Amino acid sequence: MRKVFSALAWIIAGGVVVQAAAIAFAFGGVLNRVSEGGVVDKALLESGGAGGTGELGFWIHGIVGGVVIPLLGFALLVVSFFVRARGARLWAAITFGLIALQVTLGFSITDVPYLGLIHGANALAIVLAAVMSAFRMRRATRAGTGEHHEGATTDAVAA
Repeated sequence: MRKVFSALAWIIAGGVVVQAAAIAFAFGGVLNRVSEGGVVDKALLESGGAGGTGELGFWIHGIVGGVVIPLLGFALLVVSFFVRARGARLWAAITFGLIALQVTLGFSITDVPYLGLIHGANALAIVLAAVMSAFRMRRATRAGTGEHHEGATTDAVAA
């Protein structure tokens, strides 16, 4: 189960990287359209032709961020209850909580555009929490097999 936990955490971190790439691609397409004299307005957005070249980026960003990563975060949280490692539940809960906040912010941006600032920063927090989860699981796995690094400790203070 530790490998599953670690894999889910790394996939979540990778998913956020996909998110960043997809939205950059999407807005690059929008900027390209505008620079060539095109107009981005409500009619264009409602027609589904929002980005021209980068339109696929909006779809990827929406599906990965609105469905895939939340499901992976929930799976990480569920798996954390079957992993016998200190901090697994805590870091899975932190990661899932940040993902829930991210989804909420993402759907609220159209009403309050300034939330985009928090949305972007929170994405980095998700990557950090997911990577932390994976690293802590690796440390717990090494401690469980008897591998210790010089200066490593297993007491509660270091965890």
